[in-house]
Amino acid sequence: MPYLGGKEAVKELRRALSNPNIQADPLRYRNTVLRVIRMMSQGADVSSLFSEMVKACATVDVVQKKLVYIFLCSYATLNPELSLLVVNTLRKDCQDPNPMVRSLALRSMTNLRLPSLVEYVEQPLTAGLRDRAACVRRVAVLGWAKLSNLQPAADLDAAVVNELYSLLRDPDPVVVVNCLRALEEILKEEGGVVINKPITHHLLKRLKDCDVWGQCEVLRVLQRYRPQSDDELFDILSLLDPSLVSPHPPVMAATLSLFLSLCSDLPAVSLAALERVRGPLLSACGSSSREMRFAALCHVQLLLRSVPGLLGEHYKRFFCGYAEPAFIKQRKMQVLVELVNDDNVGMLLDELKGYCTDVSMDTAQTAIAAIAVVQTMRDLVWVCPQCSDTVCSALEGCEETLQDDQGRQALLWLLGVYGERLTSAPYTLEVFIDGVRSEASLGVKMELLTAAVRLFLTRPAEMQDMLGRLLHFCIEEERDMCVRDQALLYYRLLHCGIEETRKVLQGRRSDPSLGVLIGRQAEPISQWASSFNTMDALKKAAVETETASRGSPEHVATKLKADLDLPKTLDCCPDDALHSGESDSFSRT
Repeated sequence: MPYLGGKEAVKELRRALSNPNIQADPLRYRNTVLRVIRMMSQGADVSSLFSEMVKACATVDVVQKKLVYIFLCSYATLNPELSLLVVNTLRKDCQDPNPMVRSLALRSMTNLRLPSLVEYVEQPLTAGLRDRAACVRRVAVLGWAKLSNLQPAADLDAAVVNELYSLLRDPDPVVVVNCLRALEEILKEEGGVVINKPITHHLLKRLKDCDVWGQCEVLRVLQRYRPQSDDELFDILSLLDPSLVSPHPPVMAATLSLFLSLCSDLPAVSLAALERVRGPLLSACGSSSREMRFAALCHVQLLLRSVPGLLGEHYKRFFCGYAEPAFIKQRKMQVLVELVNDDNVGMLLDELKGYCTDVSMDTAQTAIAAIAVVQTMRDLVWVCPQCSDTVCSALEGCEETLQDDQGRQALLWLLGVYGERLTSAPYTLEVFIDGVRSEASLGVKMELLTAAVRLFLTRPAEMQDMLGRLLHFCIEEERDMCVRDQALLYYRLLHCGIEETRKVLQGRRSDPSLGVLIGRQAEPISQWASSFNTMDALKKAAVETETASRGSPEHVATKLKADLDLPKTLDCCPDDALHSGESDSFSRT
């Protein structure tokens, strides 16, 4: 046989399709058509067989009809004149006694996507809306939506729109959902389907009959309706209550989104709804689907903005699994930070310590298990000073796994602030100081300078030589002016005396305004309700990486006070200047 897709192969198929002996054998004829579809699916150009395939659709074999219709829908736009030959066969099939054939013919007619065939398609579609078989009505409803894309909406008969509205009461739930989708497409320039009180209550009563995605579609459309009284509102909420605890996460999310939309003026009811979805949300966070877990975690972050203690007792559900991908681990750690309190801080830090020491070789997982965790521990001691001992015990050895600038800055901040509690702190800093020549990160260099000076104030004997080497390099050899100026500032500050240096650098170790038990101030639900169950939740829930040059938390929260007990100038003698070329401007702040 000639090679696949070659001209000889196409010629051989044409001869086979035109062979009377093959046409007389239904099985051989079907297999020949199947070979054409196989070549088409593998990228071969078989459009020249259009005439022969048009003849092949005149058959009683349903399987062969499906194959031929797939071919015709794929190449109809390339052969608009020959496609007219197919319409008569399709219109005839629309009256076939077999509902499967009728639905297949209707679907194929609308999938031809040829404006010249619209006038031939309208009558079968109108008849299909009244067909006794539900499968035909389903296809006919969606067919009108496809047809609306081929002609201006103004040319669409108003009677068709009215009939689609009447089909919202169809006994088949799929037809009902398809009508909603079709009306949304047909009436998109007018704002979509109009939802009034009778339609709303009818759809709510039929909600349990729909499949998962049908329920989501109905719940999404119902957000346009506003109850006319409080009694009607609570009647609607009662009908929605079973869906609020649905085992299907998409239904639960769509129901909660509708709840929050209806109860925008009733914060107590909204909070009660959030409490109700706690179980389904936790189940979604443990889903076998990674995508479902990620989406659920993002929505959990939204909920925690208004109800910080909603999932506090279930914090173990957000511990990272060894085989979980990096993006889920990172999201879980962000949630864990939100759930920290005085009761679970010890166990939570033990878990984080495991991430620091037992990491995978994969770079992404190492970044999540080592870098993000160190930053998390830094933030924990900033808001929770009573956990600093546990954090310090978890820092031993984690510098070997750090690969990110933000993670190293976080570690250096911890070493500078709590270095007197860590036996290995000077030796860890020495590794960074010895490698400062090859350090490319400006933020790491500046954080290293601060950490070295801070640790010198508490452990001078061990840090004196290292600090001298670091200051000498940063002042004499460093090319970046920010690093050089900071080193000069620390050098002159040390000349003013240890006590003056301590007043400047050894400030607060935590932010007393951020209590662990009360956490941050709860936000109104209205601030994020419109983002729930949308793609915005996956974007807004992301915690942005700190873009400042320094990784210290206090550089944002702490502001120097004007009445701080410091001299207005940091004078040093000219003899103490590091080199003769230094200008007088460097001798004062």
